[in-house]
Amino acid sequence: MPLEMRSDLDQATLLARVVQGDRQAAEILTDLIAPRILRYSARMLGDLTEAEDITQEAMFRLWRMAPDWTPGAAQPSTWVFRVASNLCTDRLRRRRPTQEAAPELADTGASANAQMMARTRARALEDALQQLPERQRQAVILRHLEEMSNPEIAAILMVGVEAVESLTARGKRNLSAILAGQRDALGYEDDD
Repeated sequence: MPLEMRSDLDQATLLARVVQGDRQAAEILTDLIAPRILRYSARMLGDLTEAEDITQEAMFRLWRMAPDWTPGAAQPSTWVFRVASNLCTDRLRRRRPTQEAAPELADTGASANAQMMARTRARALEDALQQLPERQRQAVILRHLEEMSNPEIAAILMVGVEAVESLTARGKRNLSAILAGQRDALGYEDDD
């Protein structure tokens, strides 16, 4: 049975096949991991070009360490997210205080007004995320935008699950406070 037709292969099995020289396994694993790393890095950095660099470097490091992979230790995606998180942290520490514009969203075919509102909301969220403390931003992005579980996030951030829950809760509260004055401008009616 061709590799792409098998749904029972997990990431560790794919990585083992990469070590054996299986290009198809490398493509499948890249397709599983790289888009998520790119989204995460773009949200952390607010810069798509830098996010592409981070994604490429994180995946390169995965391929380089693949022969030494210990099955059962963690999923390869968890390891790559940790690498990407560290690379993003390094880039953020080297940056000047000014932030660049958020990456543009892809055209979804919605009406011009809906597209404009979606871009405005996405920029507002990206700007608000950039104002969060780094660890809160990481936790919120991984939990609510990448839809990872708290244990997965704990492994990536190298903290306990309770710390993830606390970081996520504080991050959401801070986002709400940052965005509170923009409800009308962002097209949200007052729910009170």
